[in-house]
Order: sequence, then C-alpha cells, then structure tokens
Amino acid sequence: MGLPDFDLAAYDFELPEDRIAQQPAVPRDASRLLVLDRASGAIAHHVFADLPDLLTPGDLVVVNRSKVFPARLVGRKRGSGGVAEALLVRAHGDGTWDALVWPGRRLRPGAVIEIAPELVVRVESESEGEEGNPNKGLRRVRLLGDGDPDALVERFGHVPLPPYIARPDTAADRERYQTLFARERGSVAAPTAGLHFTPAVMARLRERGIETAEVVLHVGPGTFRPVTVRDVREHKVAAEACTLPAETAAQVAACRARGGRVVAVGTTSVRTLESHADQAGGVSPGGGDTALVIVPGHRFVVVDAIVTNFHLPRSSLLLLVAAFAGRERVLRAYATAVRDGYRFYSYGDAMLVR
Repeated sequence: MGLPDFDLAAYDFELPEDRIAQQPAVPRDASRLLVLDRASGAIAHHVFADLPDLLTPGDLVVVNRSKVFPARLVGRKRGSGGVAEALLVRAHGDGTWDALVWPGRRLRPGAVIEIAPELVVRVESESEGEEGNPNKGLRRVRLLGDGDPDALVERFGHVPLPPYIARPDTAADRERYQTLFARERGSVAAPTAGLHFTPAVMARLRERGIETAEVVLHVGPGTFRPVTVRDVREHKVAAEACTLPAETAAQVAACRARGGRVVAVGTTSVRTLESHADQAGGVSPGGGDTALVIVPGHRFVVVDAIVTNFHLPRSSLLLLVAAFAGRERVLRAYATAVRDGYRFYSYGDAMLVR
C-alpha cells in the first residue's frame, strides 16, 4: 500500500545534482515548458515562448508584481572580525527589520555586523517564536548608517539567491533574478514562475485576446524552509504581505463571466488569489497578510491553471502543485522532467498545469 497524500515522505523524488539550474536560460522565454493535463495526466513538451498558444482567448493570466531587493547584507562581526550576515525579511518602519542572522549563536543582542563604513547592522533582540512557530529564528535588527537606509541596502546588499544556487551572486543577477512585472519592493526571493516572461510573450498574449492582471505577495524566507512535520496538514508558514487590487478583482469577475480560465503565474499568485476567494468563485480586493498553506485536500475556488517552476522534494511549493493536480500525476511529471533533462528550481524550466 502506498503512502497517503498527507504523509510528507510521499513527496520525495530523486533529483541528480546536475539538474539544479545554476544559471538562467537566455533568452528568458527559451526555458522549456512541460504541460500537464490534470484531468488525463497527459504530458506535452514545449518552450516557454509557446505559452500564449497553449492558452485560450478570454483567459486571464495573473502575475505577482513584487520586486526582489538585495536583502542579504554580508560583513564582519565587530570585535572578532568573523564573517557574519543578515538577511532582511520585513521592515517595521522605525529603522528596524525582522531578519535572519548568521552565525545566529554568536550574534546576541547588541552584536554589530559591519557591512561597510557607511552601514552597520545591530542585533536588537533574540530569536522570536517557539519551536514549531514559523517565525522561529527571526531577530529584530536595526540598520545604522550614513544616509538613507534603503539606498544603503541597494548599494551594499547582495541578491538573495537561493542556497541551492552554489555560486556568489553577480551584477547580472540584479536584473535576471527579477521578473518583467517587478515594481513593488519587498521580496527576498523571486516569484520565479514569472522569470520566463518576455515582452514578446506579453505581446503575443495580447494578440491572442488573453488579459493580464497583477497581485502582490512579498516572498519571505519561508520559501527556503523545508516542511518538517510528518502530516503535511500541520505545516505552518510565516505570514507574508499580500494585496489583491480592486482592478484585478474586477478582471477575475469579467473572466468568469466570459467563461475564461484564471491562470495563476507561480505559487505566490495562487496563494494570493485563493486567500481572497469568495464563495461565488471570484475574489474580494484587499491587502494584509496571508499565511495560507495549500496541501492536498484544498478546494480551489479561483485558480483554473498554474504556471510554475519545478520545486524541491518535500517542499510546501510541491505540496501546492500536488493539491492542484494530484500527487501521483505531479510526481510522474517530475520523473519525466528529470529523465528528459529539464532544469529545476529558481533558474530552471517551467511547467503549465491546466
């Protein structure tokens, strides 16, 4: 008998290390695109530039316009001179931030990380949250510097590439680890399904009569954190700021009225739409936080198709896709992708589940 859908061990799969993309495709829409029919399980192979022809006139493509900022501040601990860093997560508006710091055990309240002569980070508090709390590990830190803190972060910060990209960030990553839609600063990780879009793809969508709408979800470090509970229904994520504009709510309603499909680009767009779902299959506009966890058993109210990347084993992102299309079909698609040389994770290839 196989493992139940709620058992974390059911979401393991073999992934050779050379399948983890270290560099993005050039051009962006040259990424490969695996298409999974969630009704039949049929799989087809395309390139991302084909996406407009795989959708239907009247569909609505929903993207996340959050912008990644250079949130990783690397420096030296004042006094010892040891390498230390802070990953800024969320600003509080008073000069302090929630942050992940390293090495955590050596950075107690009062410790200072010297980033540059113009910028230091002072640890203000111990780790927040109890064991099992999604905020566990976050510290309150204060930025101290000569000038505007945001400008200093832009100047001295590093692009927060995921840990499985085994190389330092480069100047090119500042542009490439950013979607075409990025406008609102706040993410510490890119909404990576959006990385494949180009002006040519957007123009072709318009030609086909396919509209685009925007939401905002600022991605936090939870995107890197593994699921640790055996029963995935018990998994928790830290709240992330998200907004569903009134214009987008109106576009979803119009899409429903004309019989189109709502196509969410990335798990962040899925979570924003489903967090704002109403009982009629539409969405209500608004802002705030979401801590929605989507695992098998979730009833999708708004989303009809998903554009997504290939995700880590046992990750909350894989659980979301499995909830949408079924665990066995998704894992069969992943096995096909591994066999056929698709590139995985943030700078990897894409998947359309419809």
